[in-house]
Amino acid sequence: MDKVIKVTEVLSHLKDEAVLSTVGFTLMGACGTILNEIENSFLETGSPKNLTLLHGAGQSDRVNGIQRLAHPGLIKRIIGSHWGLAPKWGEMIHQNEVEAFCLPQGQLVHLFRAMASGKPGNFSKVGLGTFVDPRIEGGKINERTRACDDIVEVIHLKGEEYLFYNSHTIDVAIIRGTTADENGNVTMEEEAIKLEAISVAQAAKSNGGKVFVQVKYLAKNGSLHPKDIVIPGIYVDGIIIAENQEEEHRQTASYFFDPVYSGDLKIPEASSGPYPFNIRKVIGRRAVMELFPNAVVNLGTGIPGDVVGPIAEEERINKAITLTIESGVIGGIPEGGTDFGITKNAEAIIEHGYQFDYYNGSGVDVTFMGLAEVDVNGNVNVSKFGTKTVGCGGFIDITQPAKKVVYCATFTAGGLKVAIENGKMRIVQEGTTKKFLDKVNQITFSGQYARDKGQSVIFVTERAVFELRKEGLVLTEIAPGIDLERDVLKQMDFQPILAKDIKTMDMRIFREEAMEFEYEFFNLEKSLSETEGGIKVC
Repeated sequence: MDKVIKVTEVLSHLKDEAVLSTVGFTLMGACGTILNEIENSFLETGSPKNLTLLHGAGQSDRVNGIQRLAHPGLIKRIIGSHWGLAPKWGEMIHQNEVEAFCLPQGQLVHLFRAMASGKPGNFSKVGLGTFVDPRIEGGKINERTRACDDIVEVIHLKGEEYLFYNSHTIDVAIIRGTTADENGNVTMEEEAIKLEAISVAQAAKSNGGKVFVQVKYLAKNGSLHPKDIVIPGIYVDGIIIAENQEEEHRQTASYFFDPVYSGDLKIPEASSGPYPFNIRKVIGRRAVMELFPNAVVNLGTGIPGDVVGPIAEEERINKAITLTIESGVIGGIPEGGTDFGITKNAEAIIEHGYQFDYYNGSGVDVTFMGLAEVDVNGNVNVSKFGTKTVGCGGFIDITQPAKKVVYCATFTAGGLKVAIENGKMRIVQEGTTKKFLDKVNQITFSGQYARDKGQSVIFVTERAVFELRKEGLVLTEIAPGIDLERDVLKQMDFQPILAKDIKTMDMRIFREEAMEFEYEFFNLEKSLSETEGGIKVC
């Protein structure tokens, strides 16, 4: 049976008040043709209206993706994890123009699987003690949502606390692939990542919902290899062929299609050269010292994503660690910005939910994350900045179960200027905004939860290093040239615990030449010939 339909036919199934579920990661996987048609229909006719939008990861490049649906009246309720690249959504949430729930990305992805099998929800320890916990905010991120019923509950199972994430009924799901045959069997050969498309399709079908797939190509029945099928045709109600593929079916925000990102081409890994010697490199160098051979690593955006990889390459330890990304990519060279979520030369690209299975099961040895605020209890905020809510994304899923969390950030923000001279750090102009506060604006990482489980948590800044211990936040190191009272303690809203043996940060961090950290990392010793200018290593 030929399932190819016109995009306008999707709207006949998307009734007012319906629950719409989308799949994507930044702009990867976004169904531009369908999303644009929904927006155009609303602007021209006022329908569909009052929809609930349910999605896992953030899905926008600041212009396209679910940003197209950010209109008051079109969406009544949004349930998602991140809107950092969707500024219209951030503004609508702030203006109380929509009911808004923010839940951890991995928990949403796992919730789709629970819904697919007819379960009432999914339970997990992820989110306990954070703003997602109903005893704190319940994931309700604006005033309009405070009066809404909870969609997250606290339950007890075998004597332990869990959060229970309630299921939702999906009326229409829109997902994306590369090729479909006439029966609706879908492959993803040119997609950069697989995401949770099959789970969302199954979740919709479990309650009689409709599934529409946007693709680039149509194939004859029986011509697609069965092992290449990602979405079986029995899940698919309609196929939409993207006509304006350059704009509406891009592999990523930056690339229409590049075989490197779909895993079809491996390219030589040419060295990019040393990362510029600046405050970010200082922070990254100290952070990299927390690595060890064969570590499975996760990198967050910002300073970690920008500097940890280049520094690991410069110190010649990059081949001994494995970088992973929450989108499902393992190994390779990660991209950033609006293309965050893909890599060059990936070793494996797995489904979104399976990556979070591994993360939630404490598979990450070290995760490097940024931060906006930290408080006296070791709580961290990355999800709400003043009146601006960006959401948590996969942050909670990654940081709570990880064996070690290394936060990387400047000590203050807003105009901070430093000088790094002769192996010492000097504050030229202090930042106007403090990051170490009595109380964070929102708890995205629970310091108490980490302390209770004995998790290793380290805070690295350009001038000081802290460690979260059972007794609280402990100052363990300060940079050479930094005055403890003037440059550290007076720039905090609280008094940290001072370690009995506060150390000076390694002088090598503050010099332009490479640190030669590889010797400590691999537990090697320099030979006499090397110390005299040779290259032999014992």
